[in-house]
Amino acid sequence: MRSYGSFSSSLLVPRAEGPRDLPGLIYYLRHPFLYPLLRARLLPALLLSIFVLTTLFIWTYLPQVAFLAIFHGRHLAWINAAFLVLGEGAAVTALLFEAFFVDETLVDVFDATLIHQQCQDLVATSRQLDREASNPVKQLGKPTTSAVYSPFSLRQIIEFILFLPLNFIPVAGTPLFLLTTGYRAGPLHHWRYFKLLGLTKKERKTYIGQRKLQYTWFGVVALLLQLVPVLSMLFLLTTAAGSALWVVEIEEKRRSMDTSGDLPSSPPFEDDPP
Repeated sequence: MRSYGSFSSSLLVPRAEGPRDLPGLIYYLRHPFLYPLLRARLLPALLLSIFVLTTLFIWTYLPQVAFLAIFHGRHLAWINAAFLVLGEGAAVTALLFEAFFVDETLVDVFDATLIHQQCQDLVATSRQLDREASNPVKQLGKPTTSAVYSPFSLRQIIEFILFLPLNFIPVAGTPLFLLTTGYRAGPLHHWRYFKLLGLTKKERKTYIGQRKLQYTWFGVVALLLQLVPVLSMLFLLTTAAGSALWVVEIEEKRRSMDTSGDLPSSPPFEDDPP
């Protein structure tokens, strides 16, 4: 059986900690040890992104502009159609590439960031570590349990496509689309964290329910970054770094409350044996 620290009520107390999408970008750019994880995927990601977006803009952009002009007027139609095509491109790219080939890289970025921020023990619950290695990426060994950053969700892809027509609503449509999809996608960026803690489905729902606004905001910003042409692969990795920085903040506050004695202690949490 596996355990990590004390799963006390402190973990479920709402905090003021906040999402770190943009700090994740700054962190990634300032730490070169993470760069090899991008280089390994950069060329195929760029080629696929360019191919998908070029194809969609050539064949679907003008028809969607014409259709949206009926609802939005001529000027807004050009802008909203661009968001629509970029959203479609993000969905297609995720389906063809990201969900199947990048998740392992996202796990490595997430884990390496945790190691660099002194959360080695958390990562060690799920993979072997070479603590003598020269940098956090080189410390990463083979996973000892299933290592998934964000599970592939056909439901999420379908919902993403179904929510695209929200863009037809004048002015408010695009922000509503971003909020709706961000609300659904935000918690998935901490799937790896939940698995490292060994939380049950019920505990995950409780934890997420107390941080709905933070997760929605994180998901919205992550989605906006994914809509940036060509750079979506880079922003995938920086978002994983930002997700890990958020975990570091949560863990620091959780451990501080556990050691301060403000809350009653509870026995270590252990998940069910496999």
